[in-house]
Amino acid sequence: MASISTMIEQHAEEACFLILLHDYAVRAPHYDLDDLGNLDERIDAHLDGLRIAGPEGLEVLLAQLGPHSVGELFACVVLAFQSANAKVLSRLSEQVRGAAETERGYLMALGWLDWACVSPWIDRMLASSEPLFRRLGLAACGMHRRDPGQALPSELAQAEPSVLARAARTAGELRRRDLLPMLQAHRRHPDAGVRFWSQWACAQMGDEQALESLRPFAEQPGEYQYRALCVLLVWQPRDLSIAWIRQVLQNPAQQRIGLQALGLLGDPVSVPWLIQQMSEPPCARLAGEAFSLITGADLGLLDLERRDPPDFDAGPNDDPADPQVAMDPDEDLPWPDPPSVAAWWQAHESEFQPGIGYTLGLPQSENSYRKALVHGQQRQRLAAACGIARYRPTEVLFPTSAPARRQRQLLR
Repeated sequence: MASISTMIEQHAEEACFLILLHDYAVRAPHYDLDDLGNLDERIDAHLDGLRIAGPEGLEVLLAQLGPHSVGELFACVVLAFQSANAKVLSRLSEQVRGAAETERGYLMALGWLDWACVSPWIDRMLASSEPLFRRLGLAACGMHRRDPGQALPSELAQAEPSVLARAARTAGELRRRDLLPMLQAHRRHPDAGVRFWSQWACAQMGDEQALESLRPFAEQPGEYQYRALCVLLVWQPRDLSIAWIRQVLQNPAQQRIGLQALGLLGDPVSVPWLIQQMSEPPCARLAGEAFSLITGADLGLLDLERRDPPDFDAGPNDDPADPQVAMDPDEDLPWPDPPSVAAWWQAHESEFQPGIGYTLGLPQSENSYRKALVHGQQRQRLAAACGIARYRPTEVLFPTSAPARRQRQLLR
């Protein structure tokens, strides 16, 4: 019996760890769809182990719930929904009410589960008097790209900022053009989340005025920066993008976002300058990522990496008095070897035409964005989803954070 309990605990520990890794991986620069699929299979295997254990597996997870138990809540919600265990779901509702941090686990579970498993509960969530559950219901609809109908305009008329922000995001994911006037009304909302998701949604529907409001988000480090940048570079007129990037690059504090913007713009005329930046440790890896996004050259596969990475510490460190506490945002990117990259570019430069945008070595088009969705890495795929949305203005946004099985079905 002791060995069975130990096995259940191992399944629980691994499932909880791996879903947090998955949450990171969907935004990571070194994970592609196959990597996500492999990770998903590992998560499913441990969830199967807990499911086979029956009530004991669920009890092990429930006993581990605390104020920071995001992974544990994810696994509990998945098992409770799949077994339609209303008693446990009620207990989990109390847990998430009292521990705001664990809402992320509930959210991930709603996105992970098949729609057939989630949908019987959605109307109840959307009709809840509690903003928490209306927010989760809207999020589930958005993640599964299912239209909640009248709930969207109803919530866009509400005052609660977190629900309003999620309603705006879901409207953008579903491309609900009929809600454009309601979204535009929140252009100057005092809450940053409402402002961002409203403008992001409007921009996805071709509203040029929304692009001006997105630029400040693209210029400021934070959770919205890269999403704002992807939409901006896809929908903004090319000449405006070039002028904006030049302005951004003049500010040393905005060098990172300028490098990413050059990669998204995709003009090969910037490649020689990017290769120069590969000799500067603070921006070398990001310059390499931009180079790969434009050319499609995989630095690792083509042996264009440095064999002796520079002694460069972007933080954090062990000194509690040091304010440098943020993780190195580029730690998973390869260190490019400038001479090797320059030699590769000299051999391939003739394949690229200056003044044209490229994505992974192909001129930007619906076809190249689709290929990026199939073969690209996650940051590249997020940009490709925004790109393909411009060619398919009436379709929902492609869900690059969904479980790999669902993404593959859509790509077929």
